[in-house]
Amino acid sequence: MIKLMRSRKAPRPPRLPNGVRIYAFGDIHGCVDLLRNMFTVIDTDLARSPIDRPIEVYLGDYIDRGPYSRQTLDLLIERSRSRETVFLKGNHEAYFLEVLRNPNKVDEWRQFGGLQTLMSYGLNPPLNPTAAERIDLIAALKAVMPADHLSFLRGLTPSFICGDFYFVHAGVRPGVPLKEQQESDLLWIRHEFLDSTADFGKFIVHGHTPVREPDIRTNRINIDTGAYATGNLTLLSIQGSSMLPV
Repeated sequence: MIKLMRSRKAPRPPRLPNGVRIYAFGDIHGCVDLLRNMFTVIDTDLARSPIDRPIEVYLGDYIDRGPYSRQTLDLLIERSRSRETVFLKGNHEAYFLEVLRNPNKVDEWRQFGGLQTLMSYGLNPPLNPTAAERIDLIAALKAVMPADHLSFLRGLTPSFICGDFYFVHAGVRPGVPLKEQQESDLLWIRHEFLDSTADFGKFIVHGHTPVREPDIRTNRINIDTGAYATGNLTLLSIQGSSMLPV
């Protein structure tokens, strides 16, 4: 007897709800001029093709490395006043808050690009600060940091779901339901997530690990194109099941 093989249906592509368009940003890292350019791209796109509910989703890492962290936060806060925005927490924002609580972490923060952030607030940190100088430096940072910057950083969320899409800074841990993910993984994970071909239950949109161009896989897309080093800040437009990197 010959058995007839049933053909497998191709998996349904992830979709957003009708009437929603999402503009997702990769890691900005203090590149305020590139961010302004992308705002122009969005506004031009909406003028040409309006939609009921445009949402801007930012994947974290707004600060450090690039030269204009303070100015980037100013611009994001201003943007949020007139747009529907979702701001996710990146590992750099998490570490920044840790430094504010514990000045002894300043030296490690500098290796993550914290020196550029301090300078964007008008500070001139010593090259090898003593313990007392680290305390004074963070006290000076708190004194010049606008209150709305601190509120912004404390209000960041670790993830965002819309339709079949799950937005997060770094990724998710394979084998763990999305509702049970640990924040440390959402902010820091790399190879266990990047090497996985698992179905995560949602299509993951993330940054954190720089790539030359947007990396589209069957279960995820990475849109961190290393803006501070390459001058290329990626914006991803999603509508229905269409994903268009800019």
